[in-house]
Amino acid sequence: MRIEKIINNNIVSALDIDGKEIIVIGRGIGFGARPGKEIAEDKVSKVYHLDNQKSMDQFKELLVNLPLEHLQVSTEIINYAKSVLNRSLNQNIYITLTDHINFAIHRFKQKIDFSNPLLSEIKTFYKEEYLIGEYAIALIERKVGVKLPVDEAGSIALHIVNAELNSAMRDTIGITNLIRDVVKLVKEHFSRELNETSLNYQQFISHLRFLSQRIVAREPSNYLDEGFSHAISKMYPYEYECSFKIRDYILETYHYQLVDEEIACLAIHIKRLGV
Repeated sequence: MRIEKIINNNIVSALDIDGKEIIVIGRGIGFGARPGKEIAEDKVSKVYHLDNQKSMDQFKELLVNLPLEHLQVSTEIINYAKSVLNRSLNQNIYITLTDHINFAIHRFKQKIDFSNPLLSEIKTFYKEEYLIGEYAIALIERKVGVKLPVDEAGSIALHIVNAELNSAMRDTIGITNLIRDVVKLVKEHFSRELNETSLNYQQFISHLRFLSQRIVAREPSNYLDEGFSHAISKMYPYEYECSFKIRDYILETYHYQLVDEEIACLAIHIKRLGV
């Protein structure tokens, strides 16, 4: 690997064997270096490959004045998330999460506190990701010496969800709000709380995550079995009535029309909640 550009004393850009730009980090790797110089392998601690040049340019811009330990702790959190979730994450998380953590640490040092209005929903709807967020704030305290508030566990979790869904943050927030409102509708329809620790509740939330993602992305349904919907409406009339309320809410709020089969699937999940 040969240096293409010095970003700072610890970070340089280079070209891989295919001629694609990469970001290389290592303590002191850019100090006194110059473009064209060969990079010693024993100085390299991490190499970043991003999907496109736009993302690469954004990453380089972020890294210019970024403390190395902020990048390292963010990378460790991302690696941990990948191993725990066993799912692919959009590569842009290296930009978005690193930038968020850097800003959160800066805010903390300036004694500026921001609450997370979606913290309760994140804890409930994204349990795995929230636990990763808790791991993250503990790691940041250990590595950087800054104890971020618990709200930041929720914010970090939302960045991870965003990378899982491969969507814009505003869409991820929209999905979270949609799930919250649908759950509220179910509670109000049956005038009772739901058992949030049950497997059926988690399956319901998982179904709502995929449904909400499709709604926000304006993706059409692929359900085709009309007889299925008719049968479910006869078997579970009260749950089907609740699903119709959800349909009306989604149509009014998101201007998205659920087909009969989607309404029937919601009724089945609601029935399994045992309300």
